Amino acid sequence: MEDNDKIIKRMVMDIVEQNEELIQQRDTAEKFSKMVPSLLKKGVDNLNLSMFNPELKFHILSALGEEYRRKGNLNDAVKSFILAGNKNKLNEVAEDYERLMQFDNCIEVYKLANNKDKLMEIGKKCLTDGRLGHAIKAFIAIGDTSKLVEVGDQCISRYRFDYAFEIFSTIKDAEKLVQLGDKCVDEKEYDYAIKAFELAGDKEKLSAVGDTCLKEEHVSRALTAYGLAGNSTMVEFIKENFHN
Repeated sequence: MEDNDKIIKRMVMDIVEQNEELIQQRDTAEKFSKMVPSLLKKGVDNLNLSMFNPELKFHILSALGEEYRRKGNLNDAVKSFILAGNKNKLNEVAEDYERLMQFDNCIEVYKLANNKDKLMEIGKKCLTDGRLGHAIKAFIAIGDTSKLVEVGDQCISRYRFDYAFEIFSTIKDAEKLVQLGDKCVDEKEYDYAIKAFELAGDKEKLSAVGDTCLKEEHVSRALTAYGLAGNSTMVEFIKENFHN
């Protein structure tokens, strides 16, 4: 019997403690909700909450962020949740941006929340939809080299040499940079070809681009390519014969 009484007493105490916590949470929520309008007027950039302990700052800033979000001010909502360190709420704002098709903002907020799963999901979705720039941004954010190579190859096949250069220069893939440079030469995109071969450190390819540019009378580009290749003979030849 005594054991049963102790068990019942402990259960009652647990219920009382839980109810007290709920009452405190409700009171705290009400206090925060009363503060929010004043905080909104002041603006999240102008707030000084240093007098509060971390838990209170978390609740105040989270409440403020929710109100910004409710009003459609997602930018300040993000600032509030960052200051609060509230990653769950950052993920919710990222989902709001995703619904609005604002993928730049969506990816940036998922980065802030360190949500690599969602970044991968967004990257794949953007890749499927042909949003190459956004796919690149997402895959760079999570450092997924294999996916970036896949996107880079698609960019080359779609003649998006700007995106391809961004990818292969970011991951420092010399072999892919040379492939990109060769494709750019074929398409007479000599500026990108020179940049790609320079970053790949391929002096032979740079001299070859210089030859092509000189033949097609792109003298300035030829001089740049020969200079990067360290081909002093052709640099001197151009300076002596084409520059006053």
